[in-house]
Amino acid sequence: MSELNTSEETTGHQKTAEKHNKRGGAVEVLRRILEDDGSHLTDNQEKYVEILWAANPQIYDILKGASGLEEAREQLYSYLEYTERSIFPRDSGVHVLLKATIRECIRVMYQIIAPSNEETVEFSALENLWRLARGETAYLPEPVSNGFVLEFIYLFRGIAGMSNIYEERADVLGEIPEFMMLEGREAAHRRMEILDVMAGAMDRYLDRYPTGLEKRIVERRNQNRERILDFFHASAAAWNDYEWHLANVVKTPDLLKEVLDLNDEEIEAIRMSAENGIPFGITPYYLSLMEQDRHLGYDAAIRAQVIPSKRYVDTLIEHRNDRKETFDFMGEQDTSPVDLITRRYPRIAILKPYNTCSQICVYCQRNWEIDDCMTLTAMAPETQLSRAISWLKQHPAVNEVLITGGDPMVMPTATLKSLLDRVSALVQVRRIRIGTRTPVVLPQRWTDGLADMIASYQEPGEREISIVTHFEHPSEVTPEAMEAVRRIRVRGISVYNQQVFNVWNSRRFESAKLRIALRSIGVDPYYSFNMKGKEETVEYITPIARLLQEGKEEARLLPGLDRTDEPVFNVPRLGKNHLRLWQDHRLLSIRPDGRRVYSFHPWEKNISLVPPYIYVDVSIFNYLQHLASRGEDLREYRTIWYYF
Repeated sequence: MSELNTSEETTGHQKTAEKHNKRGGAVEVLRRILEDDGSHLTDNQEKYVEILWAANPQIYDILKGASGLEEAREQLYSYLEYTERSIFPRDSGVHVLLKATIRECIRVMYQIIAPSNEETVEFSALENLWRLARGETAYLPEPVSNGFVLEFIYLFRGIAGMSNIYEERADVLGEIPEFMMLEGREAAHRRMEILDVMAGAMDRYLDRYPTGLEKRIVERRNQNRERILDFFHASAAAWNDYEWHLANVVKTPDLLKEVLDLNDEEIEAIRMSAENGIPFGITPYYLSLMEQDRHLGYDAAIRAQVIPSKRYVDTLIEHRNDRKETFDFMGEQDTSPVDLITRRYPRIAILKPYNTCSQICVYCQRNWEIDDCMTLTAMAPETQLSRAISWLKQHPAVNEVLITGGDPMVMPTATLKSLLDRVSALVQVRRIRIGTRTPVVLPQRWTDGLADMIASYQEPGEREISIVTHFEHPSEVTPEAMEAVRRIRVRGISVYNQQVFNVWNSRRFESAKLRIALRSIGVDPYYSFNMKGKEETVEYITPIARLLQEGKEEARLLPGLDRTDEPVFNVPRLGKNHLRLWQDHRLLSIRPDGRRVYSFHPWEKNISLVPPYIYVDVSIFNYLQHLASRGEDLREYRTIWYYF
């Protein structure tokens, strides 16, 4: 490992590498545990702590030798300053990309040990590290998890220049790759070989995730459709009638288990939803996308969207009387000047006239507002709607309206037309967005007549109509969805996608495959939303680091039009934070349970003084355990720890 440094000058990185070699046994264990498959994740914290100190013996010596916390802090400041300065000389022997990782890890460590950040998060990770190094585990403020220790194993290795991002091979040490030292066709041919290898590796991942357009999947779903129609004693013609689907939304476990393989916990969760007024429902069409045999696996992301977990149901039951206070994660009540209106930005407002959907998504941002699936009382009273339209008229700065809900596209067509008449009559409105999942869960809704009606409000140069939908997984991209999108697009209306990035669509290149499939049917990727930090859906949330990793290492390999979306975190009450921009968030600390604590800056940064939002993420270690349980090779995710 010491070959990372080739200069004769003895740097901090050389010293660290030498100590690594002396502790070679622990380093080898580190490689096995952290780079092999999930079976090497262990609960042996003693072993992890041993690896922690082997990861950066200099930090260990500082922590162990310091007689007090402030002495440890000051010595760490000096060590970090020296380490960063040691990589600046031209002859440091450290590759420029490794330097970037070292500096970023140093910056994160500075933030974690900063007293002001400790005060903000009301916790000192440094104190835990100091007491661990001194063997004072009985005095830890809180017991630490393996996730906590692993975070610092990787951080310490990154500071020491041993991140293993580039697998620490000798061929990454040179500043200039081989093909750049050649010229003309010889250089081009060598570069083509490298690009072909990259594309081949990507294809091996992409092939794992079938779309709903593949012949074998279409055939299976045709069989599912026939089974569902038989169950309902319905004709083939009924399948193309969206009103039949709405009339036969599946809401009970007794009905669902007749056509789908469910385990006992799922049946109990659905039963408890029905008994306790928790919204639940699946359209027959979307049900046909699920395999009767759950062990086939490719429909896991589809099942997870609509079949609630026991934890989710228990949490909603516990808070049945305070849903608005507990589950309004985005603080919409605090940005709602009148009923049905939400506004977070200067030029756009949200109008929510209809608070139900054709089916219920477990991770829905607005589950606190929805009373039931396709409830008869979903339409807002005329008095509320009139006040909302009047408010829009009184605020001419708002020239774009997002009509959402619920799902406005499952309103009766005449009601929808009346609403569009009223919104389009507002002279300042130059764009109307319609937020709907119907192209995904009820594509039959998009008849030629409906598409013509929507298109009638589009006036080129004056007013634009856009459809924003939520495809979450490539297996949702079906011939029916493609036809719905075609009917929209052929009339000059754009269709955009907002993906909710969660544990069920976050494997390597899984979302990349979705983007490719979406572009093939005419849908533009728009946003990838990091899952909301909502209490009831915590088991669906991916670490922010995984979304950053996906955007850099997977989406980046796609052609530009396949990766036009933007990864964002929705800051409660404030709005979208664009995660690609380091300036918009900071990692402040690591909680004892391994969760990262972030400070998210508002979109108004450099415009007005608005306080940041403190967010506690989910544990990377726990997320990797989930991936391991699904058979993922954790070596392929090893760089996740270096996305901050």
